[in-house]
Amino acid sequence: MSEEVIPADELDDALKRCPEWEAEGDAITRTIEFEEYMEGIDFVNVLAEIVSEAQHFPEIDIRESGVTLRLKTEQAGGVTEIDVELASRIDTLVD
Repeated sequence: MSEEVIPADELDDALKRCPEWEAEGDAITRTIEFEEYMEGIDFVNVLAEIVSEAQHFPEIDIRESGVTLRLKTEQAGGVTEIDVELASRIDTLVD
């Protein structure tokens, strides 16, 4: 997979594969709402296995009603194909 930043004018097309995600600055984000706090914690525990396997780690913000994920490739300085692929894998975990 390429570690080149996806140009802004191509990012919308790339995100069609994971429509729940949106471009935000130099990253892509998604907030997943849960009915109970512990459901979000359980989700993060399962997510930890996926991201550990991929060796690509999102920023994770856990709140009472949801979990916000933020993906970017630090070395490249923005969103790469690696981020879009991981976002798509995360979507299959959630949806």
